[in-house]
Amino acid sequence: MADLAYLNESINSALGGAVVESVMVRGELTIEVPAAEILRVMLHLRDQAEFKILVDICGVDWPQRDKRFDVVYHLLSLTRNARIRVKAKVAEGEGISSVIGVYPAAGWFERETFDMYGVAFADHPDMRRILTDYGFSGYPLRKDFPLTGYVELRYDDELKRVVYQPVQLVQEFRDFDFMSPWEGAPHILPGDEKAAMAPGATSGDPGKKP
Repeated sequence: MADLAYLNESINSALGGAVVESVMVRGELTIEVPAAEILRVMLHLRDQAEFKILVDICGVDWPQRDKRFDVVYHLLSLTRNARIRVKAKVAEGEGISSVIGVYPAAGWFERETFDMYGVAFADHPDMRRILTDYGFSGYPLRKDFPLTGYVELRYDDELKRVVYQPVQLVQEFRDFDFMSPWEGAPHILPGDEKAAMAPGATSGDPGKKP
């Protein structure tokens, strides 16, 4: 903890206005920086603060915020035996510089963040989706992305190929009322009382059928 406190002071001193906020919680140091300063910050952390390893890059979606997304970088220093988290806020439709030139391992992490959240990384040599299929619509980890998705994939036997079509939910799924009995449970669960109303249900145990 003492080393992290010293590291926090040295980073703030060296980077000056490039650090918007720094917080230490539960033995972890998190700094927030403007998206425009990300390359400068990463170069300093790698070369001066000895954080040589990029562990991960991910996104966080805050739909109610003007700058909707956090791009989050996790770095590791083996010499310091310490980790640091770097966050940069990005608005929808905005991009942020790729850090591949600083940490080559960032390539796939940045593609995943783009694929899941739609945050583009400038100067990335191969800014394509990496997890979703070709022609996928939307960004699955955004808070407003529907759980069912927008399209479904199926094999068309007449066309002899895979096709996309709009999601179609069966009526039973649309009308699910959260009161259907749980099947197979050894005890009565909330909602099982609905089974007692079913035709032919036994009066002794509403969770069982005759």
